[in-house]
Amino acid sequence: MPEVSGQAGLSESFTGTADGVALPEVLQVCFVVELERFAWWGVADPAGALAEAGQPAGQETTLPLALPDRTERAVIATEVPAVLVAPEPAIAALSTWWPSSVAVGESLRVWSRIATAIRHDRAVEDLVRELPTAGHAALGLDGTTIWSARAAVEAARRSVAGGGAHVSAGSLQAMLRPYQRAGVAWLEAAAAHGGGVLADQMGLGKTVQGIAVLAARRAGPHLVVCPVSLLGNWARELARFAPEIEVVSYTGPDRGASLDTAMPGSVVLTSYGVVRGNAAALAETDWDVIVLDEAQQIKNPDALAARAARALHARLRVAMTGTPVENRLDELWSLMAFTNPGLLGSRARFRRRFAVAVEQRRSAAAAQRLHEIIGPHILRRLKSDVAPELPAKIEATVVCAMTGEQERLYRAGLDDAFRGGLGSGIQRRGRVLALLTRLKQICNHPELAQPTGVALGGRSGKLDRTAEMLAEIVDSGERALVFTQYRKTGELLADHLRDEVTGGVVPFLHGGLSASAREDLITRFQDDPDGPPILILSLRAAGFGLNLTRATHVVHYDRWWNPAVEDQASDRAHRIGQTHTVTIHTLLTERTLEEAIAELHAGKRHLAGIATGDTGVGQSDLTRLSDDQLRALLEPAVRGRR
Repeated sequence: MPEVSGQAGLSESFTGTADGVALPEVLQVCFVVELERFAWWGVADPAGALAEAGQPAGQETTLPLALPDRTERAVIATEVPAVLVAPEPAIAALSTWWPSSVAVGESLRVWSRIATAIRHDRAVEDLVRELPTAGHAALGLDGTTIWSARAAVEAARRSVAGGGAHVSAGSLQAMLRPYQRAGVAWLEAAAAHGGGVLADQMGLGKTVQGIAVLAARRAGPHLVVCPVSLLGNWARELARFAPEIEVVSYTGPDRGASLDTAMPGSVVLTSYGVVRGNAAALAETDWDVIVLDEAQQIKNPDALAARAARALHARLRVAMTGTPVENRLDELWSLMAFTNPGLLGSRARFRRRFAVAVEQRRSAAAAQRLHEIIGPHILRRLKSDVAPELPAKIEATVVCAMTGEQERLYRAGLDDAFRGGLGSGIQRRGRVLALLTRLKQICNHPELAQPTGVALGGRSGKLDRTAEMLAEIVDSGERALVFTQYRKTGELLADHLRDEVTGGVVPFLHGGLSASAREDLITRFQDDPDGPPILILSLRAAGFGLNLTRATHVVHYDRWWNPAVEDQASDRAHRIGQTHTVTIHTLLTERTLEEAIAELHAGKRHLAGIATGDTGVGQSDLTRLSDDQLRALLEPAVRGRR
């Protein structure tokens, strides 16, 4: 686990300065986990010291490190001269003879023994305990913490053994970026303290980091708890990144028997609702890892879901959330009571010691002390932290589950349409297009297909997930574009997001607006610092010609047949003038028409009579299918859950 830098200490004598902080007079070495490089430092000219020792040159730079002041209290120095060297040549250099003319610190001596053990594939546990803070003093991306000796050594071993590409031997089929590999190392080290909160900003890949940890451990079955809308997404991502893992669904009326089939290394997927109602049964299992995704679901410590989660037993408890605290510090206590029970004491004591002091008295000392306690147990990286590692555009498919109401309407829509056949000629074309439109409406929200006047929340997996995502985006101070092809869907989104996310008007740009109204709406979103954080747009009315680079997120709420149209819409934000990474979130409802569209776009399915082409599949192509072919395309996954 990373230690708060204020708790770190170094034992060497110090001369010289870096940011006004004394430097040691001997050459030190540490492993920079998130860069996957060894760093030589400790003297004013580390490159010269390496040359004198006959060691290969590396990349000269400056690093933020935790250094002691003259009272031995560790403080942050941001401009420490250092030389970065890749893992393999660094390990080779560390395990060779160093001339006595070069003064070296204890960190280099211990790393030399660790390097020799790594090269000969020997245990390093005892050596890890000997590594002084100087050997892992590099600050993490959040600028306030340093990695533990264990995390640094394990990350170094992994980067040498596999080039850093795969987290575990053969079980994870993913190329992780350095900050993601660092996150996996942090989570693995968290087991020594019970668990931790992975609080990376949305779009940085918390799910794949969690899967990497699950794939590397076989001590028992694992449990993943997430909102219902994300069950399908977890199943897909596990199949994609860790196909060797057995996935057990603990949902539905027959879920009881599925727990008996959970073997060591398997992953049980369930929802917060199921956990609330089945806490006793789940608590009987000896879990190896429990992952709570969208863990803000347990932010209310009095809620049944939070109490049920705290009653579960696991060797490693992981909470994943992009918003660890939304409103009150009680939410933080609830998260930590799950991941690290007892760390913050009882809730009453926490409120007396921290919540009242920070929230009511604005005590800086209490806030600092709280940060020192929880800092080692929360890892949060922002896009701005890892921007050099990210492409200009990140694309993510968000798979949403159907609610019971959606599935009933979807099945009924198919049955009604095919009961008497779809006919032929122009009549058939009209009926097919009407069926496709109805199915898309059901995927967006049942209210669009069958108005009832009932509240919108909880009735559409896609709408619920969209509101969750946008709440996180808005809380992070970012702005988002939401595209839909339907006027009624846009109006529904505007109303719901106003009530559930922003508390203010959510504008909707569509073809019915006058030119002046359209221009005013765009100007307020793009140029006004106090403008709306969310802009809903009609895909056809706003799919081209607009510059909306104020947005760093694009949400495609429903699928268009032609992927090029979606790409054009995404380019409203991802274009010249954009200085930040843009994340494109494409939503689809699993086991529906939208899943079929995604598969057709990806070229994963071929049906006779469909002209795929480079521009995608059009609705008119589907009218040429027979009734049996069309139903096979629209219905296949409706027959049974994954």
